[in-house]
Amino acid sequence: MENFSELIKTRRSMRQFTDELLSGDEVKLLLRAGLMSPSSKGLHSYEFIVVEDKQMLSALSACKKVGSDFLAGAPLAIVVLADPSISDVWIEDASVAATHILLQAEDLGLGACWIQVRERQDAEGRPTEEIVKSLLGIPDGMRAVCIVAVGHKGMERKPQNEERLKWERVHIGQY
Repeated sequence: MENFSELIKTRRSMRQFTDELLSGDEVKLLLRAGLMSPSSKGLHSYEFIVVEDKQMLSALSACKKVGSDFLAGAPLAIVVLADPSISDVWIEDASVAATHILLQAEDLGLGACWIQVRERQDAEGRPTEEIVKSLLGIPDGMRAVCIVAVGHKGMERKPQNEERLKWERVHIGQY
């Protein structure tokens, strides 16, 4: 990517992927981006679980009533966790780390999509977070914030349309 302005314009959520696996270098760069993200007081309350096993990706794809089924077709998922005992702003820390991963994916020419975990349920009403924690053996005390699905783009999406920006939501000085 030539510059950040172009990166944020072209990054779009990608829910279709090719079957091509990611290289070890690509996975490392994604994780590096997450690990380099800023955090409150430099405490880095976030952790990541990399999932490449197709059966596990399929199981995780059913963790929500809607919005996670495409995970079964992704070659990689990064589950973003955080430890509330380390920081009171663990949600924000994990969210910034996930955003770094999403931006790094686009910079590498990959597609990625955030799958919300926290405060969501599956089709039977079970908390998504409990399902994810059970499937992946996540210890008590750790919280699952989201899953980032990553892969080679299986479709094309147009860049953001700047004419649709809602500048009326920007307030200068005060509301």
